[in-house]
Order: sequence, then structure tokens, then C-alpha cells
Amino acid sequence: MSFIADKQTLDDLNIPGRYNSKSIYRIFDSVITAGGRKILDQMFQEPLTDHNAINERSSIFRYFGRQSLQLPFSADEFSVVENYLTSAPGSNIAATTWNVLSRKFLHAVVRDNAYALLETGAGKTIALLLAFRDFVYSLEQEGIYCPVANDIQTVRNIFSSKQLQRITESYDGKKLSLQQLIRYDHLLKKGCREEMKTLVDIIYQFDVYIAVSTVARTRNLCYAHALPRQKNVMEVTGLFHPSVENAVANDISFHAESNVTFLTGANMAGKSTFMKSFGIAVYLSHMGFPVAAESMEFSVKDGLFSTINVPDSLEHGYSHFYAEVLRVKKVAEQVSSSKDLVVIFDELFKGTNVKDAYDATLAITSAFSENSNCFFIISTHIIEVGEALKEKGGSFRFLYMPTIMEGNVPRYTYRLKSGITNDRQGMVIIENEGLIALIRKKVTS
Repeated sequence: MSFIADKQTLDDLNIPGRYNSKSIYRIFDSVITAGGRKILDQMFQEPLTDHNAINERSSIFRYFGRQSLQLPFSADEFSVVENYLTSAPGSNIAATTWNVLSRKFLHAVVRDNAYALLETGAGKTIALLLAFRDFVYSLEQEGIYCPVANDIQTVRNIFSSKQLQRITESYDGKKLSLQQLIRYDHLLKKGCREEMKTLVDIIYQFDVYIAVSTVARTRNLCYAHALPRQKNVMEVTGLFHPSVENAVANDISFHAESNVTFLTGANMAGKSTFMKSFGIAVYLSHMGFPVAAESMEFSVKDGLFSTINVPDSLEHGYSHFYAEVLRVKKVAEQVSSSKDLVVIFDELFKGTNVKDAYDATLAITSAFSENSNCFFIISTHIIEVGEALKEKGGSFRFLYMPTIMEGNVPRYTYRLKSGITNDRQGMVIIENEGLIALIRKKVTS
């Protein structure tokens, strides 16, 4: 089963986007190979739902992070090798000989550069493969436990083959002779074609491992520990937003007896940023990626849904309120289908009047709380809903983002506190901006 996160959720959390400088994807996009980027794309598109697979991937990233590793070649150098290995091979040694000799002839007669490119490609390929071999062998010397031991053994087996030994034992790094070029070109492209493909695939994997682990180390991210879904818990300490400079950290936890966090606070107090931080951590943790927190332990879930920036739909004639209703309906259908989900609702029913918003938020929050296998964060400005939920009892945890008034100026701490806020600074902000006086001045002028 694949992890569920629809486009609305991914857009809310700004997860995807190779060309979006603010996306979460871009934080980790420091791979140097095209194949590595394809693997990274796939990991972002397909989070995991098996706790063992998640922990196994995390352990690989951890291992590479401890070593502070870097591939022994540049992106440009590897690009030359890729182009060389993917160029058409001769069908046999005779065809390879004819191909090389014809290029040599054209080079001598009309200064065609095809022979020079072939010679350069073969030499750089051998040099890069030898550098990668030594790099891989050095990993074994770092400790007894190695989560990529199978890959290391595969590399050993390939370089122990008689065909590759003919190359590695005779190559001295100097310019290749015509005879060497014919022999090496045939072996690399034809005789050892499958071995070369395997080595390149391992390079792609290692490229991703190094890129992701480097981000974790340089940004002080942690690796979450995944638990079986039956545990039904989620504990995050020191959670922060990975894209916010000097972000304030907070703690959050869920379990079956406390599966709904009801969040209140004024505008600009930090509610939306906190909820996005949590959603991003949930998504990345199911990928086995490092998360922006001090520590995280979680039971795997089937998916993640958020409702933070729900647009109206001019195309379908939907009002903002109706779009909100349809969004909540979609999430409710997923919850009622016995899926274990994490759900984030920011300011439910902003598009209707206060009375309807109060009634709807109270009823839906109460109904969702009965699904103890799902975890919910629901925020609202309507603090009276929180008071009504308190009277009902149940599996609610009440948190708020405080506002401290310094005279008539609000200051935001961005630190969660237990309880329900009493902050009402809307009119203070309006008065600070002089809106009423400006309107009256316009009317009397």
C-alpha cells in the first residue's frame, strides 16, 4: 500500500517542485547525477508505509551522514562517463575494431573529433570506475555494521571478474594506445555491459544517500524512528519548519486517548507555520528522510491530508465555503474507510458566517475525535468551540499560540502553550493601522 497525500496537501506544505526555490524538495536536491535525481523524485512521490523499510532507509542515510562522504568525481566528470557508456557498442570485437579504426582514420584525414571523444570517454570511464571502487572499499573500513554491505559486495564481485581485471590491472592512467582503446571499448560497452549498468545504478543510489545525509548533518535534522501502526503514537520534540530561518521549536504528541489537537491563537501568532512544520515532518518521516526536529517517533500511517489554503473554484462555480465543505467531505470519506491518517485543518469554514462556522467546527471536530486511529490538528479563531469541546470531554488536547501585548503592540512568541487563548487583537491591529480614522477623514473631507 502506498502512502496517500493528494495535490492539495502537497501544495499546502510546499513539498514538490524541482524548480521552486522554496519547496521542501529543493532542500534535498543536491544530487550530482541525473539518475540520482530520478531516484530522489521517486522517493518524494512514494513515501513508505512499512516501518521496517522506513527504518532501513533511515539507517542508510545515518550511516553516510556519519562518514561525511563525497563521491570521488564531479557532475561533469560523471556526465562524460554516462555519455560514453550509453553510446552504441559494437556487436562484436570485429565491429568495435572497425568503429575505432574508422574514427582514427577520419581524425587523421579531416581532423574529425569522434576519435578523441572516444579516447577521452574510455579513459575517464576507467579512471572514474577505479576511483569509485576505492571509495566503496573504504566504506568497509569504517565499522562492522554497514547497511550497504550488499552493494559493497556487488562492487567487489564486479571488479573481481576476469574481464574487468584485464582493464584495472593494465590501466596506468596514461593515454590509451589504439590496441588498448579497442579492447577496453569492447569490454566496457559489450563484454561488461550489465556490470557497468549495475555499477552506475549503485552510483545513483550513493549519490542520493550522500545528498540527503549531508542536508541532515548541515541543517541539524534528525532521523525519525518508525513504529508498527498498532502502536498508534506520534511524539515529536523540538519541531521546527525547515525553511524558516531561526525557527522556534515546539513539541507535539498524539496517541489513541489524545488524538485531536485543538489549536487557537491570533492571526500571525504562528499556527499555520506550526501545522505546516508538523505536516512536513510527517511526510518526510514516512520517506525515511531526516526531519526538522530534535527527535521523532511515530507509528506509520496510511496518509496525510491538509486543508490550509483551500481556493474557491471559478471553473466549477464553487464558493470558498462550498470548496471547504467538499474538502472536509473528501477527508471524511478517507477517514470513514478505516484508513489511519494524519489530518490538518487550518481555520475550518472561514467562508461562512460565525454561527455556522461555530456549529460546523464543533460537530465535525467531535465526530473526527471518535476515529482514534487517526490524528488531527484543527485550528480556529472561534475559541468558543474549544470551550464547548472541553465540556464534552474526550480525546482533545488544547494548545494555543500566545500573543503578548506590549502597550498596543502585539508580540508573538511562536511557542505552544496548553489551554485555549483569550487573545483578541483584531481591533487593536486595526486601530494601530489607523483604519477608522482614515475612513472618517475621507468621509468628512
